[in-house]
Amino acid sequence: MNPGSTALAPVRPYQAYVYAYPHKTAYRPLPDRPDLRELWADEPKDALSLYLHIPFCEVRCGFCNLFTRIGAPDGLTTAYLDALERQAEAVAGALGDGARFAGAAFGGGTPTFLEAAELERLCDIAERRMGAQVAAVPLSVEASPATATADRLAVLARRGTTRLSLGVQSFVDEEARSAVRPQRRADVEAALGRIREAGIPVLNIDLIYGIDGQTERSWRRSLDAALGWRPEELYLYPLYVRPLTGLGRRGVPETDAEWDARRLRLYRYGRDHLLAQGYEQVSMRMFRRADAPATGGEDYACQTDGMIGLGCGARSYTSGLHYSFDYAVEMREIRGIIDDYLSRPAADFARAEHGRTTTGDEARRRHLLQSLLQAQGMPLADYRARFAGDPAEDFPAELARFAERGWLDSGAAPDLLRLSAEGLAYSDALGPELFSPAVRAAMAAYDLK
Repeated sequence: MNPGSTALAPVRPYQAYVYAYPHKTAYRPLPDRPDLRELWADEPKDALSLYLHIPFCEVRCGFCNLFTRIGAPDGLTTAYLDALERQAEAVAGALGDGARFAGAAFGGGTPTFLEAAELERLCDIAERRMGAQVAAVPLSVEASPATATADRLAVLARRGTTRLSLGVQSFVDEEARSAVRPQRRADVEAALGRIREAGIPVLNIDLIYGIDGQTERSWRRSLDAALGWRPEELYLYPLYVRPLTGLGRRGVPETDAEWDARRLRLYRYGRDHLLAQGYEQVSMRMFRRADAPATGGEDYACQTDGMIGLGCGARSYTSGLHYSFDYAVEMREIRGIIDDYLSRPAADFARAEHGRTTTGDEARRRHLLQSLLQAQGMPLADYRARFAGDPAEDFPAELARFAERGWLDSGAAPDLLRLSAEGLAYSDALGPELFSPAVRAAMAAYDLK
């Protein structure tokens, strides 16, 4: 602490996972519904990212607040792919002939909820309608153990998938049940075997810490079970209990302080264990094996400007506007949004609907937030070149607080702004402190549904 400074109040380490800024709860209906052709006219389009969203899962985990529905009545996935194709045609027309894609991702939901033939069609939509050569650029796909079947994986491997992310969460059956994720370790291990047999270059395994009843010993069991497959990447997620989710209806069994302390302890244990096993920390959540093969997608960031999102739960980003369709967590509301998406004619997809501008101060906050939450930090030259300013002048109060709390690496090079190990541990507290007052107010005013 600096001499003469006032002690800062303790900070809760787990406030919000900042996977996008601004969050969709800060989006609002766009009254003018801007035309996509005009919106993208002056944007760089030579290295776009493409994201296709599949809003279906075989089961909804107790912690999940993603935009997804459980199951699909006969014909629903076909109708959804029909609508996705109509949207792709409209968006491709708005982008024009000069659009080129440098990377792609299929997310959800669970993209592998689709059957093998439907996955072929999904790849065709990306290639033939959008012009994204998915076999020639990094392609990341999310999957669950139950849907990682040999025929689906064969399609993904043949179509050029470079990264497969498997949501495991825990190898301990009792913990999986506690998180309302019905699965058996034997089935998870079988799915991992099929993924390795498919030959997809990068395997990522998602694990969660902070599950009710989880201890350092059981956490070690999951970590070691995952390490037995030598995944190229591992994501360690803290458990959050959010409104309108299965666990949210049960409540948190511990006090906030007890749960925070346990999650922080398990995070540090997991981090240190992976570092000792030859993994490098990329962010608070992401760890990459030091000898993992390069696929060209290592620097992929789906939150960068220049992203095209297709599907009713996807976001798109220009340099000045983030936009999407409506957002919900409650199942009935999600079904309504999906039904609305299915009914739209192609022309209706040629305009942005919900969104938020990201110019000026918001653009600076977003760049600082995204860069600072990466373990490698932010080169000051990049910030200065983009904004003709200095982060210490633009965000003096925030950076002073971070430094006083020990969240900034005092040993970093003079031209680099980087978090300390403690700063990375507190990423879910640091990120929200960079939200603007306007975004905070919009998120607070959002009527969760």
